[in-house]
Amino acid sequence: MWTRLTSRLYVRIWLAVVATVVVLTFAATAVWHASREPRELPIREILVHNKAGEVIGTAQTKPGRKWGDGLEFDVTTKDGQTLVMLLPRPPRPPGAGPIGAAGGSLQGFGFGWMLALVGLAVALGSYPIIRRLTVRLEALQSGVERWGAGDLSTRVNADGKDEVAFLGQRFNQAAQRIETLMNSHKSLLANASHELRSPLARIRMSLELMGVDAASPQRMEISRSITELDQLIDEILLASRLDARQADAEPFESLDLTGLAAEECARANAELGMSATGQSLLVQGSPRLLRRLMRNLLENAKRYGQGDVTLELTQKQVGLQSFAVIAVHDRGPGVPLAQRERIFEPFYRLPGASEREGGVGLGLALVKSISERHGGTVRCEARPGGGATFVVELPTA
Repeated sequence: MWTRLTSRLYVRIWLAVVATVVVLTFAATAVWHASREPRELPIREILVHNKAGEVIGTAQTKPGRKWGDGLEFDVTTKDGQTLVMLLPRPPRPPGAGPIGAAGGSLQGFGFGWMLALVGLAVALGSYPIIRRLTVRLEALQSGVERWGAGDLSTRVNADGKDEVAFLGQRFNQAAQRIETLMNSHKSLLANASHELRSPLARIRMSLELMGVDAASPQRMEISRSITELDQLIDEILLASRLDARQADAEPFESLDLTGLAAEECARANAELGMSATGQSLLVQGSPRLLRRLMRNLLENAKRYGQGDVTLELTQKQVGLQSFAVIAVHDRGPGVPLAQRERIFEPFYRLPGASEREGGVGLGLALVKSISERHGGTVRCEARPGGGATFVVELPTA
């Protein structure tokens, strides 16, 4: 509790001011008390005159006299007599403050109490000033965090003429430029990908009208290239929509992952894990996106897994939250430990991957985007006995 409270900037600044006032108060009080300690005063000579102004005796104050002591001295007259004279200090009036080396009389609570009241007044008066300054810094921090989380339309309050307002203005200008750049990039990518579909359709139709033998190597190669381009365009469009949060417009519904997994395994000729058979695993999500997630995982495993691919559905409990676990196993060469995070980056391919194997590096990036869109995670692990396992965990309904 105390650590969380002192992590606030305004609290730390205010505590620094209060601590400074307290230290100064104690220091001033200590100095004042030290000044009030009894000190030996210098010896003074006293002359005694008669009414006619003649000196009839001399005396010196006794040594060792302190502040607050009365006056005591021995007067020696001209005729040799010694008179002991004592002038006691007059009593202090009621309510008078101390009289010492500092001089003057301090009324009321005394010097120490006055310093304490001054320190309290400074502490109370500085708090609203400090809080007003730091609340603007907190607002700026909150805006930067929202912007960093992906909300590029976030702007902060830049009113004022001080350094905080200047920083807010510069942040708003930078955020505006980056948002404009990102929107232009996404729009260009989506529009270019969409426009590519028309020439691809014309190429496919022209290939059909050419009358070339469907089993000829040339036609098979052209057909494969057209299919890869069509798949690439589809993945780019989906990635653009996910990045632009357009996929949020798709309504989420309660769906059974077991049914989707069975359909995709039958389509990819993969084995469905026995632990999922006969179970109902419900999640809240988009059927189209989750179907695409499973399809990309299975196609990636078929591409590199040498045909031995298994999809397994399980459920696990973490505290009060349960998760549906989608695990796709293959018996391929596996993924090096240093590459298991990078393979989920867009257009990243493992070193040495052949273009003949297909894929452009967007499939796993889409898997990660779809998983995060459903509040889940994805990771790559080594499969015992060789190969790789891709694990997706999604919160259940």
